[in-house]
Amino acid sequence: MFRVILHLDMDAFYASVEQRDRPELKGRPVIVGAPPSQRGVVCAASYEARRFGVRSAMPSVTAGRLCPTGVFLRPRMEAYRNESRIIMALVRGFAGDLIQQVSIDEAYLDVSAQCQGADADASLDLAVPLAREIQSTVVAERGLTTSLGVAPNRLLAKLASDFQKPNGLTVIHERDKVAFLRPLPIRCLHGIGRVTEANLNAAGIETVGDLQDFPGDLSTLVGSWGPELRRFAFGDDRRPLDLGDEIKSISSENTFGTDTDDRRILRECLKEQAGEIAAKLAERHVSATTVQVKVRYSDFSTLTRQVSVEESVGDAADLYRLACHLLARHRLVHRPLRLLGMGVSGLVETRERQLHLALGLSDPGKRRAA
Repeated sequence: MFRVILHLDMDAFYASVEQRDRPELKGRPVIVGAPPSQRGVVCAASYEARRFGVRSAMPSVTAGRLCPTGVFLRPRMEAYRNESRIIMALVRGFAGDLIQQVSIDEAYLDVSAQCQGADADASLDLAVPLAREIQSTVVAERGLTTSLGVAPNRLLAKLASDFQKPNGLTVIHERDKVAFLRPLPIRCLHGIGRVTEANLNAAGIETVGDLQDFPGDLSTLVGSWGPELRRFAFGDDRRPLDLGDEIKSISSENTFGTDTDDRRILRECLKEQAGEIAAKLAERHVSATTVQVKVRYSDFSTLTRQVSVEESVGDAADLYRLACHLLARHRLVHRPLRLLGMGVSGLVETRERQLHLALGLSDPGKRRAA
C-alpha cells in the first residue's frame, strides 16, 4: 500500500478565532497576550502582527514597541480548546481513528486506505480533493482557514503544510521530494535545533542539499542519529503516526534546604530548570506549547499556574521568561518557598521559520507557524 499522509495546521489559530468572533478585528494586527503596559508575554499573533516581527513568548512591551497599532487581547484558552475539539471532530470524519493530534491546532491524518492509485504519486494526487474538502468544511462550519500538506510521510507533510500559508495546500510527490528539499536550510528538517545546526554549519553544511552531497559519515557530526538524518535529507521518513493518547510532559523541581523568597536564588533556580528542560526537549526534537510553574510554601500548601502559547517554545530563555511571567502575574512569591518547579507539556515536533524565510515567503510565525 502506498502511504499518504496529510498534515493539517490551523492558520494563526488563537488570533483567527478572535478575528472571527470580533469581525471588526479583521485585517488588523491582533496580539493575544498581556497588554504592553503590564509585565507579560505574547501567546499568539495574527499574520498582520507577525509582519512587524511579533512572535509568541516575546515580552508584551517588546511587541507593543514593534507593533504600536497592535490590538492586544487577553487569551481565552477555554474558547480555543473548545474550538480545537470541534475542528478535530470534523477532521475525524475524514480519517476516522487514523489521526494523530500533535497540538491544539495541528494533526496528522493517514488517508492511505482511501487514496490508492497506480503508483505512489497517483495516490498522493487522489488525496488532493479530500484535502480541499477538509479545508472547505472547516471554513464553512467554523469560519476558520487551515493549511494542509500532502506527502508520503510525516516529515514532508509538515513541510508542505507550512509552504503556502495561510489557506495553503501543497503536495510533495515522491518524484520531486529530493529536489524540493535540496535548497532548504537544514534547520527545516525534523530534529535539527540550534546546537545541531551550528555543528553542521561548522562542517560547511547549510542546506539540505549540502547534507545530500556530504561524502563522509554524518555520525561524526551528529552521533548515532547520522543514518536517520541522511534519510531525512532525501525525504525518507519511516516514523509511523502515534495514535495513542499518552500525555507527554517534562518537569524539574527543586526543594530548598531553607525556605526562601530571595529573588536572586529563585531566578537562578528557574534558569537551571529552564536549561535542563530545554536540553531534554532538544534531545527529543520537540518543543512545548504550555509552561507551568509549581510552588510549595512552608505549610506544604502547593499551587500551580500555567500559560499556553500558540507558537511552541524550546529555548531556555523563552521557558525562563514564561516562568518568571507566571510567578509575577500570580504573585506566587508573597512568602518564602519550600519548593519551586517548572514543567512543560503540549509537546510538539519542533517547528522552524527558516523554510519560509529562505524561500522569500512571509514568516508563518511558528514551528510551528500557527
